Amino acid sequence: MEKIVEQGLLYDFYGELLTDHQKKVYEDAVYNDMSLSEIAEIYGISRQGVHDLIKRCDKLLQGYEDRLHLVERFASVKEKVEQIEKEATQEQIRRLAGEILEEL
Repeated sequence: MEKIVEQGLLYDFYGELLTDHQKKVYEDAVYNDMSLSEIAEIYGISRQGVHDLIKRCDKLLQGYEDRLHLVERFASVKEKVEQIEKEATQEQIRRLAGEILEEL
């Protein structure tokens, strides 16, 4: 999985477990695609501080995933529903599978 996609998924599932400051910096780095320098200037910290904070958040989020496996389960369910949708011959099953996929 591409790193930025993985970071986004981990943040979607576990981001609320970070502090407000960690969330803001991480969102700026991952979602807003801001440089370390830009983030450092906004928050009044060094580029190295921003880098360390992002790495720490990555490690925390991955630690939650290693224990809880929510992203892994989500990907597995999504894959199975996509397979059902693809292989189903009955229109109702296809419709339901599509609805489930939209909710994921």
